[in-house]
Amino acid sequence: MKMPLAKSEKPASTRDRILDTAEEVFMALGYEGASMRLITGDAGVNLAAVNYHFGGKEALFHAVLRRRLDGLNQERLRVLDELEIKANGAPLKASQIVDAFFGTLLRMANKHGKGGQTFLRLIGRTQTEPGEFIRTVLAEEFADVLERYKQALFRALPDVPKEEIVWRFHFMLGATSYAIAGTDTLRLVTDWETGEPDNDIEQLLPRLMSFLLGGLRAPLPEPSRKTPPQRRKKS
Repeated sequence: MKMPLAKSEKPASTRDRILDTAEEVFMALGYEGASMRLITGDAGVNLAAVNYHFGGKEALFHAVLRRRLDGLNQERLRVLDELEIKANGAPLKASQIVDAFFGTLLRMANKHGKGGQTFLRLIGRTQTEPGEFIRTVLAEEFADVLERYKQALFRALPDVPKEEIVWRFHFMLGATSYAIAGTDTLRLVTDWETGEPDNDIEQLLPRLMSFLLGGLRAPLPEPSRKTPPQRRKKS
């Protein structure tokens, strides 16, 4: 039985109800596993309503991501702009950049309660099991933000080869995606327990930041030594 709405509350529009439901279903089953039949059934709408508002499954998934990514990307750029203004032309610290990019994601998710945590786990799942379509969507959404942060890291770590910074940022994205996808994946392969609720972002944030910075600051790998090919002796 549904609880009556408070006088100040308004029922969600059909479009928002579809988005909220699709976000939950995509998070639980992934893009490939989610069916339009399940989404429409849970949202209490027919397929024509989804097609009217979004035009199909791909467009619906893109709308689910864009609804929250637009705000996230704007906040990431705002935080980076503010840090660079305060630095007055000097390079930022690597820790500031890492926190501005990854910390902003977790703080915004925590701020938006259950909806933010659902989206956080959707992002984690999307980045750990992307298909070609999803890679294209994420590339479009993150391109400008990633470029800004990459250049900030290049300035912050002038003694680290740029190629190495790109690799390490790649590893940091992977570690974060795995972490925010929840501990369910951990339980699939082991009986280990973290001892904390899956959605405890306040505990996750400092642990993740410490781990990411440790990886970013790790000693550079020794260059691989290639043994020159031996020449055959003339007989």
